[in-house]
Order: sequence, then C-alpha cells, then structure tokens
Amino acid sequence: MCDCQSSAALPATSRRRLLGGAAALAALASGADAFAADTPLPDNRIGGDAALQRLVQGNLRYSQGRQTQRDFSVGRVARTSGQKPFAAILACADSRVAPELAFDQGPGDLFVVRLAGNFVNDDGIASMEYAAKFLDVPLIMVLGHSNCGAISATIKVLQENAVLPGHLPGLVASIRPAVEAASRREPASVLQAATEQNVRQSVARLATSAPILGGMAASGAVKVVGGIYDLATGRVSMV
Repeated sequence: MCDCQSSAALPATSRRRLLGGAAALAALASGADAFAADTPLPDNRIGGDAALQRLVQGNLRYSQGRQTQRDFSVGRVARTSGQKPFAAILACADSRVAPELAFDQGPGDLFVVRLAGNFVNDDGIASMEYAAKFLDVPLIMVLGHSNCGAISATIKVLQENAVLPGHLPGLVASIRPAVEAASRREPASVLQAATEQNVRQSVARLATSAPILGGMAASGAVKVVGGIYDLATGRVSMV
C-alpha cells in the first residue's frame, strides 16, 4: 500500500513549497523559450560620430555610477551567427582598464584589442583592418590610461638605464618614440605627456595605414580617435 500523500493532503507549508517550486520551473521554461527565440544582432552602421557619442555617453554613465542593468545572456544565441560591434578599441592590457565596463557596453558591442602600452604594431593594424573592413566598424579608438606601467617602465629605461628581462625590451622599443618626443617638450609630467603622445602617434599610424585603414579614414568610412582613461575617476578624455 502506497504511503505517499497527495498535494491536497500535505501540510500548508509543504504545499506552498511545492507550488513555489512548480512556479520556478515554469519561469525557467519560459526563459528557455525566450533564449531560443533570442534577439537579432544590432545594426552597427551608425557612422563614426554617432559611435563616438555612444561611447562618450556610456562612459559618462559609468563614471557617475549609473551603468545600464543588463542580462548578459540576452542575444547570446544571435551572436553565434556573427558579430556587429559599433566600435573597435585598442587598449592597454592593464587589469584596471576594461573597455566594456568603462564605456558601459554589453557583449558584442565592442571589438577590443589589448596589449601593454596600447601601441600600434602590425598585428594590431591587422586586427583593426579586420574590424573596419569585414565587421563594418565605423569607429576605432586608441585608449591609453593614467599611470601606465608600460610607459613608466620605458621612462625608467631611458632616464635611469634600467634593464628589463625577457621580451620586455621589445615592448620598450615600441613605446620609446613617444616618450622621447614627449620628453623633448620638458613637460611637468613626462608620464602624462608620454601617455598622450603614445596615443596620438598610434592614432596617426592607424589613420594613415596602407592599404586599408588609411583609405577608409580618408573617405570617412571609419573614424580614428584617441582617448585617455583616468584610473581615479573612470572618465575618458579625448586627445
């Protein structure tokens, strides 16, 4: 003889738990249906100026603590078929700098390339060529930041003859022209001036790079800009 109880015979507390569990399962099923349907990829063909304004507005929200509340799983299925980022960012690899957070954007919005010192090399150019030519990204930003360790290390090598191990001398060689150019101006802060100069030189190289980016920048198909992220405030200033 079965000693199981029907839901009607259960105590009130147990019945509430059973009904609550059923409701939770129903909500999960509904959510699964929503994920299956998903949402289409956004249109990123908005132009460089509009893309830059979107970044500026997102950074303002971030710096003021008004970030957009997101369900990061939304759009996940649609993104398996492709990507349509509206901006490409060349940023430093510094763990304190996260472009998606700094500009208050979600998955699929930004095409990000990161390396210590955010300088432009052939690999970085190729990545940006891919973003502009094949992903139709209308905006490229080179994003430096305050208190950059890679630039500080380069300054120490030049000013104090510091010796770095491994492959770090190659990194210093790439940043050195910006530090030397900034130092010749005898600024109050060589670090700040070199950080800005490094961004400007990287922007110039991307905007004139042949055979792809230079032509796209000249025609207005892609806009190339530079910015500096302030670690203390979270604000990005254009340079």
